[in-house]
Amino acid sequence: MWDIFLQTLPFFMLIALGYVSGVTKFFSEEATAYLTKFVFYFALSAMLFRFAANLSLDAILDWKFVFAYLAGTTVVYLLANWIALRRGLPMAEAAVEGQCAVVGNVGFLGIPMLVLLLGEAAIGPVMMVLAVDLIVFGSLIVILITGSRDGRMSPMVLVTVALGLIKNPMIVSISLGLIVSAYGMRIPDPVNDFLLLLGAAATPGALFAIGASLASKSAERMAVAGWLSLCKLVLHPAAVAVAALLVFDIDAYAAGVMIAAASLPVAGNVYILAQHYGVAPSRVSASILISTAISVLSVSVVIAWVTSF
Repeated sequence: MWDIFLQTLPFFMLIALGYVSGVTKFFSEEATAYLTKFVFYFALSAMLFRFAANLSLDAILDWKFVFAYLAGTTVVYLLANWIALRRGLPMAEAAVEGQCAVVGNVGFLGIPMLVLLLGEAAIGPVMMVLAVDLIVFGSLIVILITGSRDGRMSPMVLVTVALGLIKNPMIVSISLGLIVSAYGMRIPDPVNDFLLLLGAAATPGALFAIGASLASKSAERMAVAGWLSLCKLVLHPAAVAVAALLVFDIDAYAAGVMIAAASLPVAGNVYILAQHYGVAPSRVSASILISTAISVLSVSVVIAWVTSF
């Protein structure tokens, strides 16, 4: 456990460095926004493309794995939504809370950290988790918020969802990488070196950007944020573990990667969606702040547990 904590500590130290830079205003919100854009559209995309281009579709697409992750995640998602509705919240706010409960920071934190700690074989499973989060739950929140406001489902909602997926650089880079792999195309050495160099900036850039963005987050609505952090850091990995190990009997290594990915703190893109639609952004902000702070210890505990089997 202590060894795992020491291995994860540098990642969180980079987040802390970004946070201090943001709090002291050495790194302004505008600078953070541009750094995040660089990581999202360039560095992380280069990393994902290179990973996908060196994998076969069979190495990534495992339907049993997908169903196991979906099953465990859906249980926690429905629980968070049900609790929100029981508190008298409208469907739009319930959808946002459900998103906080299950969508973790897989892109910016999970991919660099889990691949380093659990080995390169973790690339495929982590990408599957990322794809499910982006395609299924990323689409679901848009559908629920838009549908609850309009009072009905409009074809334009599906168009909005489709355009959002097509424009997402993580989806695009993974898809292009798999096309290159499927057709057996060889990436020229200079291009491969370029992708390697650019992708290397993803890990420090993403972690620093996470910390700097946390500096602008507030800690309001602590009780609700605490509940959503509990869902994300404890209930979500627990439900995924039950689904993977007991219900679907997933391979131990792949199950461990899935559980570790589920244990990650609330993703920053949930805040972007909440702010875009004007639905409970301060609640999401607090959930990201609290879950990220607690995850310094909780993620180490989960990774120590999954590496034991």
